[in-house]
Amino acid sequence: MSNTNEIKEWAARYVAQWNEPDPDRRAALIRELWAPDGVQVLVDPPQAVREEAARLAFPVPPLEAHGHDGLDARVRRAYEMFVAPGEHVFEADGEPFALLPGLIAVRWSMVSVSTGEAVGDGLDLLALDDEGRIRTDHQFIGRS
Repeated sequence: MSNTNEIKEWAARYVAQWNEPDPDRRAALIRELWAPDGVQVLVDPPQAVREEAARLAFPVPPLEAHGHDGLDARVRRAYEMFVAPGEHVFEADGEPFALLPGLIAVRWSMVSVSTGEAVGDGLDLLALDDEGRIRTDHQFIGRS
């Protein structure tokens, strides 16, 4: 996938999964977008997780979701926390772009529904398999 329009359409579907209210449609989007053994890695876990790991003398643990079921749980929980209450939506932030063949960068923002202002943001680096599905997603929250 290297065509700019194709990347934009694909990235729009990626962002849409996080806003999808229908659980069946959300699960279908995950199956379309992600390889069966796909994994999302939260590269920089929340401060509370880092502090608890440090308290236990552990290095910062990777937070990962694996496979369609794990990814469905991850996306569902983000939807329940941020979108379902009606306070926020996720939006693409700028143009997605190919870094290399099969490696796409998608910037996003979590936007307040009431003000239209970004209250959070991030960058996802998506490595795709030969069928154009996500093999790995390294998510960086708060890139700015």
